[in-house]
Amino acid sequence: MTGNAAMPHGLAPDRPLAIEARGLVKRFDGFTAVDGVDLSVPEGAVYGILGPNGAGKTTTLRMLLGIIDPDAGYRRLLGAERPHDVAHAIGYLPEERGLYPAMKAAEAIAFIGALRGLPLKEGRRRAYELLEQHGLGYAADRQIRQLSKGMAQQVQILGTLVHKPRLVVFDEPFSGLDALNQGKLERMMRGLAEQGTTVIFSTHVISHAERLCDDVAIIAGGKVPFAGPVDVARDRIPAQVRLETRSGDGPWRAALPADARRDAKTDARGEGGAFWYFPLPETGIEPLLRALIEGEAGILSLSIERAGLHDAFVAIAGEAAARALEEGNPGEMGR
Repeated sequence: MTGNAAMPHGLAPDRPLAIEARGLVKRFDGFTAVDGVDLSVPEGAVYGILGPNGAGKTTTLRMLLGIIDPDAGYRRLLGAERPHDVAHAIGYLPEERGLYPAMKAAEAIAFIGALRGLPLKEGRRRAYELLEQHGLGYAADRQIRQLSKGMAQQVQILGTLVHKPRLVVFDEPFSGLDALNQGKLERMMRGLAEQGTTVIFSTHVISHAERLCDDVAIIAGGKVPFAGPVDVARDRIPAQVRLETRSGDGPWRAALPADARRDAKTDARGEGGAFWYFPLPETGIEPLLRALIEGEAGILSLSIERAGLHDAFVAIAGEAAARALEEGNPGEMGR
């Protein structure tokens, strides 16, 4: 478990923290759901909590927000040790969606804002404005029961933002949205961060975290084995080299790492070469290139591929957590 998460790329090391948590523990009837979680989320970051269903993501967010109290540890949000003292500056989309079916879309948004201290009159004005901006102006006066599930979720997301919070907390925000609206939500989240709003969200979908996040916390079994920049997580696995040579053998082969895997090939003229796969040497690629050129290996192609966040997750959290993640989102793993 990492106690001090590194700052995202491009952020000054002294940038204030929107969220700081140390040693959070939560037990339910003798079961430890969260076991010593540490988080450091800089202001203006997009921060992901990545893990399978049941890993402790929702419990962690609820402790951060003061919905439930930790059994041990402490948390600080926007400089306050009591989350309720800054509730007016926080937007929260819970995993369990819920709007009054008879309420009109604009009224629902204004109502959610009112719960955070925004006057209803101003909330209504902003609600109509937000609905127009996001292509839902035509639905402003429709009842929630008349909207599709995806549209109702978009209304609730806009309600989360109507009071212009400094910190937005999304719990599995992409669930229930089609691909088009998932893309819109991703752009919205990035736009919020560009305006200085801190965004933290939980997800079991690796692709969302990889595209969006400055930093991630990987959570499995209530613990956080890694918290820090996405690039640092990916660098846990050495980059892989894919080399294609015209020659299949020669003294140049001594320059290849001992664990290089070879796949034979035959070109159009029936002459044999090879594909080689191996981790990027610690000395870099330049010494290897010189040896291959001098040895007349006949380099036809060479590429260096960095590990994806999925591979990093497997390396950090283990195969069992990766399988649980896959079961929660079929088709995601391996991308």
